[in-house]
Amino acid sequence: MTDGNPIIHQATRLRIMAALNKLGPDAALDFTRLKVILETTDGNLGTHLDALEKAGYIAVDKSFEGRKPKTRVKATAAGRRAFAEHVAYLREIIDVGD
Repeated sequence: MTDGNPIIHQATRLRIMAALNKLGPDAALDFTRLKVILETTDGNLGTHLDALEKAGYIAVDKSFEGRKPKTRVKATAAGRRAFAEHVAYLREIIDVGD
């Protein structure tokens, strides 16, 4: 059995990666939409996004629409690979004894 990914394993980061992996490879989620999906605060989400971005698992695009800041997040190829490997690790745990 392989080891799980300690960065993705944390519950909020796992949920972020799951939400982003449902999208196509070039699609992104708006920060506000992601916050609603995860039912978390701005600060909590921002902290977890920073950790995933430092690991190279997500790309964060910050821009302005008029005077309003707009943050969009998408999974990178490395992030999609790491997520798939972590899901395989979790499946190994679930399937033990089958």
